[in-house]
Amino acid sequence: MHISNKEQINDICVIENEIEQKLIDKFMPGPFTLILKKKPVIPDIVSASLNTVGIRMPSNVIANEFIKECGVPIAAPSANISGKPSGTIIEDIRTELDGKVDAIIDGGMVDIGLESTVVKVIDGVPEILRPGKITKEDIIEAIGIAKVNNKVLQKVEKNEKVESPGMKYRHYAPNTKCMLIDILNDEQQINKINEIISQNNNACVIGFSEHRNKIKCNNYIEISSKNNLEEYSKKIYTELRKVDKLNVSLVIIEGVPKTGIGLAIMNRLIRTCAYNIITE
Repeated sequence: MHISNKEQINDICVIENEIEQKLIDKFMPGPFTLILKKKPVIPDIVSASLNTVGIRMPSNVIANEFIKECGVPIAAPSANISGKPSGTIIEDIRTELDGKVDAIIDGGMVDIGLESTVVKVIDGVPEILRPGKITKEDIIEAIGIAKVNNKVLQKVEKNEKVESPGMKYRHYAPNTKCMLIDILNDEQQINKINEIISQNNNACVIGFSEHRNKIKCNNYIEISSKNNLEEYSKKIYTELRKVDKLNVSLVIIEGVPKTGIGLAIMNRLIRTCAYNIITE
């Protein structure tokens, strides 16, 4: 549920402890979703029949003013068809949703690119169910403690019930088959990618600017420097949307370290690739 001010939270949810209140005070408005116990006013269709619901207060002025004008909290997904990469530029959103919605508001290029961090307080500990711009380190600095749910980087079965959007077994994905290369040593990662390309000459690579001349692939999509994961997070969904137009049989994606916003990027890529991951 998207809200325009913090006062709306008490109308639709129960704040059960001091830690939940501290998280609200620290991270709202912003790219942060907190799972709270819902009140009966929230229908089951909004919460997937769970007794909890995610609450988010956008910092984006257009989004916040739109919710305010509506006069009620809004249940809304990301700007994409379920399972596909989220829309982060107006061209992609218009291509996918034109004719399916009554209106599209162009707010310009996104600041972050990834969906919000989703947190639930469990036994007094803020637990990250979906990582995002607000990291585990940020929460520890504010609250003193935090953990990451073990499903963030692990496989979730197709019929398994989940507490947060984006935990599905396949998500954020183009139609083309994707493979994630999760090798931190640069030389080994480059060698592995070149080996895979030699066995499949109809592939494309989403990779770092530093590796462009070292990876032997004509279809090389340069996403960012390996030292600029902020840019990586902004561009990854746009680049994933491009690959279906290339008529390739495989997309090879260079992974990033699982720290800071890198954890959020890898969380998305693991599901993009439906757990098709090379680690050595």
